[in-house]
Amino acid sequence: MIVLDESDAHGPAEQIRAQIAALIRAGELAAESRLPPVRQLAGDLRVAPGTVAKAYKELEAAGMVRAGRAAGTRVNPGQVIAAPALTEAVAFGRAARDAGLSLAEAQSLLAAGWNA
Repeated sequence: MIVLDESDAHGPAEQIRAQIAALIRAGELAAESRLPPVRQLAGDLRVAPGTVAKAYKELEAAGMVRAGRAAGTRVNPGQVIAAPALTEAVAFGRAARDAGLSLAEAQSLLAAGWNA
């Protein structure tokens, strides 16, 4: 489920893209799964269809999904990340949330660890 946070420094299109990418990498959206149509997701999230279309185009450019008129937008195979990395990411997310960190603060910590 995608949830938009108005206080997030990232715009709605980036939040949508990031959340769908995370669902794909975690295996929660399996290969060949169909994403909701642009207008449907836009209505559900109360954003402009162009916002969802932008997120889908970025996912397509990254090779995570493919778009087709009749088939809709579908998840490409081979996008699930390795189980150990996912396990560690989940543990980090829980620890950060338990510590009272915001998502932005947790992302900053992750970036610092990435660059260390």
